[in-house]
Amino acid sequence: MAKVRKRGNRWQLDYFDPHGKRIRMSFVKKKDADAELAKRVSLIAEKRYLDIKKDYTTTFVELLSKYEENFMHQASYDNWKRVCIERFKKAFGEHTLLSNIRYVQLESYRNKLRTTLTSRGTIRKDATINREISCLHHIFTKAYEWELIERNPFDRGKSMLLKENNKRDRYLERDEIQNLLATCPPHLRKIVECVLHTGMRKQEVLGLKWEQIRGDFIYLRKTKTNESREIPINDTLALLFQKIRKDQQLRSQYVFTYAASEDKLVDLKQVRERKKPAPVPDRLLNLKSSFSSAVKRAGIENFTFHDLRHTFASHFVMHGGSLRALQQILGHRKIETTMRYAHLSPDHKIKAVNLLNGLTAPSENPMCHKTVTKPISQVSSSM
Repeated sequence: MAKVRKRGNRWQLDYFDPHGKRIRMSFVKKKDADAELAKRVSLIAEKRYLDIKKDYTTTFVELLSKYEENFMHQASYDNWKRVCIERFKKAFGEHTLLSNIRYVQLESYRNKLRTTLTSRGTIRKDATINREISCLHHIFTKAYEWELIERNPFDRGKSMLLKENNKRDRYLERDEIQNLLATCPPHLRKIVECVLHTGMRKQEVLGLKWEQIRGDFIYLRKTKTNESREIPINDTLALLFQKIRKDQQLRSQYVFTYAASEDKLVDLKQVRERKKPAPVPDRLLNLKSSFSSAVKRAGIENFTFHDLRHTFASHFVMHGGSLRALQQILGHRKIETTMRYAHLSPDHKIKAVNLLNGLTAPSENPMCHKTVTKPISQVSSSM
């Protein structure tokens, strides 16, 4: 008789198939074991139990093709998923049956990533490894949902995600900001100033169009979290936009461009996506290398382009801005993410303890017994 029972920290499904063979399967959660039991009982009742399982005939490359068909529209697909998928093909084999890919192979692939250097000769960060493993996990999750496999191999063991330590509190002081701006080429300086006044992400600022700037706000629709947000424009940034607009003379829909000549503007966003040929050296248009060079010339260490966003957030809080407002400007889904900047508020602790003023003072309720407190001078004289 089929049943589900607990064995240690896991749940075991125990039953006999139509040929009398005893089958045992282990699950982390009881609900998964119950669901699998119901599925097996249904297959036996419908006499479909002996059908050939799809994961016995479906190859890994067929799964990847179906995955691409359904998710190639994602912004991240061309940026990095396609690269990951090519690595998956080499690691597991294009014509490998899905039924032959086991948990141990997935874990071995994760561990190999930890010891294999990147193309730049550096060690992969835990966050980078987690991102790639999450992509692979999602592929097998969809395979299970599409009924291409009987069970996701990731579910046969513990989570493969590594514990991350990505918290960075690096931000620039005022003098460092001025040093950096002084070493930036003109087109880069405008971008850096914009990020320092808005906290926008790199892709958001490079793709910024004039139509998104209306009144006193920047309206972002395509963001990392897929949630639109509005960023207020301060006076300094408004003057910067006016200057850029005057210099461009309405020759580009993008705010940030590169002046290849007096009458030729290059849209940095389109060049980065290789939608247009670059009439200027790549080293000038490659924002990462251009920014790194400027940072080096300024004598600043351990600072990345994304840290400009941290710099905006840090100075926003240190100048008295509220964490709730900062959350909305940065587009954080959870306030916990924004709370990393709470310790920078110069008076947040003082305000917090001042909320307790009067906690131990005598009650002012007239129904309560009044305690008369003598002035300190009277107490001294009576002694």
